[in-house]
Amino acid sequence: MNRYPWWKYAMLVVAFVIGLLYTLPNFFGEAPAVQVSSGKVTLKIDSSLVPRVEKALADAQLQPDFVQFDGNSVRARFGDTDTQIRAKDVLSKALNPDANDPSYIVALNLVSRSPAWLTSMRALPMYLGLDLRGGVYFLMQVDMKAALTKRAEALTGDIRSLLREKNIRHTGIVRDGNVVRVTFRDAATLNAAQAALAPALPDLQWDQGTAGSGDLQLTGSLKPQAAIAVQQAALKQNITTLHNRVNELGVAEPVIQQQGADRVVVQLPGVQDTAKAKDIIGRTATLEVRLVDDSTEAAAAAIGSAPVPFGTERYVERGGAPLIVKRQVILTGENLTDAQAGFDGQTQEPAVHLTLDAKGARVFRDITRENIGKRMAILLFEKGKGEVVTAPVIRSEIGGGRVQISGRMTTQEANDTALLLRAGSLAAPMEIVEERTIGPSLGAENITKGFDSVMYGFAAIAVFMCCYYLLFGVFSTLALAFNLLLLVAILSMLQATLTLPGMAAIALTLGMAIDANVLINERVREELRSGASAQAAIQAGYERAWGTILDSNVTTLIAGVALLAFGSGPVRGFAVVHCLGILTSMFSAVVFSRGLVNLWYGRKKKLKSVSIGQVWRPGGDAGKSAQA
Repeated sequence: MNRYPWWKYAMLVVAFVIGLLYTLPNFFGEAPAVQVSSGKVTLKIDSSLVPRVEKALADAQLQPDFVQFDGNSVRARFGDTDTQIRAKDVLSKALNPDANDPSYIVALNLVSRSPAWLTSMRALPMYLGLDLRGGVYFLMQVDMKAALTKRAEALTGDIRSLLREKNIRHTGIVRDGNVVRVTFRDAATLNAAQAALAPALPDLQWDQGTAGSGDLQLTGSLKPQAAIAVQQAALKQNITTLHNRVNELGVAEPVIQQQGADRVVVQLPGVQDTAKAKDIIGRTATLEVRLVDDSTEAAAAAIGSAPVPFGTERYVERGGAPLIVKRQVILTGENLTDAQAGFDGQTQEPAVHLTLDAKGARVFRDITRENIGKRMAILLFEKGKGEVVTAPVIRSEIGGGRVQISGRMTTQEANDTALLLRAGSLAAPMEIVEERTIGPSLGAENITKGFDSVMYGFAAIAVFMCCYYLLFGVFSTLALAFNLLLLVAILSMLQATLTLPGMAAIALTLGMAIDANVLINERVREELRSGASAQAAIQAGYERAWGTILDSNVTTLIAGVALLAFGSGPVRGFAVVHCLGILTSMFSAVVFSRGLVNLWYGRKKKLKSVSIGQVWRPGGDAGKSAQA
């Protein structure tokens, strides 16, 4: 009657072993480390950097626990913070001979102390949030006025180009804040200009009037919907750019999200070097398109046998080859709206597809028509230093605003180039209006308090259940421990970020999970009170309590899913743990505890009583069923 088939016990054993393996890494803590990442967007980190780091540390007689490449950076772990700080200084000097133009970012960080055999199984600890791990908090203000001004400046250039194309004469174009004013000598020209500009620039609201000089004036101002769209796009692009920059720090689960209409919150858990974080977040990068000088003098200057010709500059391509580029800037990153990796439609070679705005498309068409057969360089400038991302040959006139760069690149290089071209600069300036640093000691204190709260809550529940339900209380406590083990294991598998609200959700889960066992135990008591045999009472108790347990947990799960869908930040972190805790509690309370009861009582054919505490009968006869 109350027996599990062998496969159910095997399933419980497998769940227990997996839960134990994936929970273990969370008990090893973190160790100080030094992280080396790319200091330039055109420099890619690979495993070849590991021997250089190892050699630099060995020359300084510093012994790391290990040095490993983790995808986009190299990390070296040390036993104490003093060695960590010395290693940072050593690596900074060894990898960046020119301190004014560093190629690598050397920053302090923290890594897990988990043994290699656990790490090889992808058994990693949970990420800890800013309040538990320590780190840096920035609240950044986006200059929305600058975003609107930048858009108005771009529209001014578009208006000038459109009127030139339509051969419509004007007496002046002036930008006054976010308003563009165009003056004309007669009404017919003004009407013709408005008829040409209105469909081409739908974001502008056009009004006719008279200028101070007596000329007729056409005033274009951004529509309210267009202004809102510009501000939202600027905020979104800034968040994307910040994500790209923060990735260079190797921060595990950074939080970068919008707060209000014009602010962005940046949380970097585990980052100890605040100055380095501010430096990376505040970086600016600009994109420029120029023509390559292919003259004989330029070729001689490239190899260093002659001076650089007048009106040109010397840069270095990604492969290290020198290149002489003309100073005149054809296009900037402001004219680039998108860059995606793809393939050449004819040769099927990897390529990068660019999309330009209206002004950029017109300029690019003219330049490519006049310079067929010549090379064009795309440069990325960062901290005043420029590097050539790519320098393709112009094969034919390119119009329509869609440009393809192909030839001599792999699929990975095409993806990297597209990412570099998209990264660019911030859409609008940002300033840090609030900055907080949470030290590792405060984070450790929060972890200790959160751990103690969970353990004390668990101990209190265990004492009550064991005293009130005797052996069934022990089973319930073991099921609760199994639930906690599974919850932590799943959070670790998902690499979720645990914060103080998440720890509160774990404590709440313990209290809610035990409710299911209380329902089962009371249902078994009720069956015993009504005169059922011990085996029948156990079976009926679990079966009849299941419907109530399912209903109560589903309604609670609905509330948790709502928090997960509409919440953000701490609320979302609470909801993740809350929802997972509900699912694991249903499994542990019903399946695992039933397995323990079946294992203990299931093979006893003539079972007369069960140890479930005092069973009060209606007639005042208090239960013999309380006997073991």
